[in-house]
Amino acid sequence: MNRKGRILLVLALVVVVGMAFRVSWNALRDIAGAVGADATAAMLYPFVVDGLMALALVATLVLVGRDRSFALRVLGTYTGASLVLNYVHGLVPELHGRGVDWGRLADWDPANWALVLLATSLPVGSIYFGSDLVAKVLHHCPVPILAASTNAEESTETGRKRSTADLAVSTPAPNATVLPRPVAVGFLKSTLPAKPLPLVDPAPVASIERRTVAAESPPPRRATGRVPEVAKSSRPKRTPEQLLAEARKVTADWPDAKVTGEGIRRAVRTSPANARSLRDTILAERAATAAEAA
Repeated sequence: MNRKGRILLVLALVVVVGMAFRVSWNALRDIAGAVGADATAAMLYPFVVDGLMALALVATLVLVGRDRSFALRVLGTYTGASLVLNYVHGLVPELHGRGVDWGRLADWDPANWALVLLATSLPVGSIYFGSDLVAKVLHHCPVPILAASTNAEESTETGRKRSTADLAVSTPAPNATVLPRPVAVGFLKSTLPAKPLPLVDPAPVASIERRTVAAESPPPRRATGRVPEVAKSSRPKRTPEQLLAEARKVTADWPDAKVTGEGIRRAVRTSPANARSLRDTILAERAATAAEAA
């Protein structure tokens, strides 16, 4: 459908909706007056109900997903409520001339209570649902038209590039190098003076290659020989008997509680394993001496 047809369709819809609103406006105004609204409130009451229906319809056209489902539910709920109130207005002739008592829309009490509750709750629902729909519409982020057109152009360009494979003659490469035309040797001899060409020394090329290989190869490790005597420890290695004698001498005046592996290791300057062995030996000797004395 062209643009002119769409405009005519929208205008026809606006006219139909306007006439339907005028018909419904009369019934809703009388219902509002029957439930206690004054003249001004009764005149504005149809805009509350049918106006929210129009707002929900616009939100349905804009929103997507769960928000669109919510707008459809609001539209269906208020459409059903307006239909019920118009139906009641047609069943109760007294409503046309405002001859019905306030708060009396039906003879059966439960039905009357339900209708009064429905008529009085629609304005409050319009405030809540209308605000929610407007907030959802304002926070809605549609897909940019520019991005969609860019994607379409990219897809078209891709299709064009793919279709070039079907050409009978292949296109030349963009960076193809054009070689110069050959020149006759006789013409060069007749026009140019005979000069000996300089010889190219291959030595620099070889030196460059050697430098490249030397830069790429890792440096050789230095051969490690024997550790010099000066770097070795000057303290001679002690035998177990010497360590035990030195430990006995150091711990002679120590109490049993102080005779520990760490204390012996620091005093004798030996390894932790030797220190624990010396501790066990010294404590065993002290225990044997105490048993003999007892």
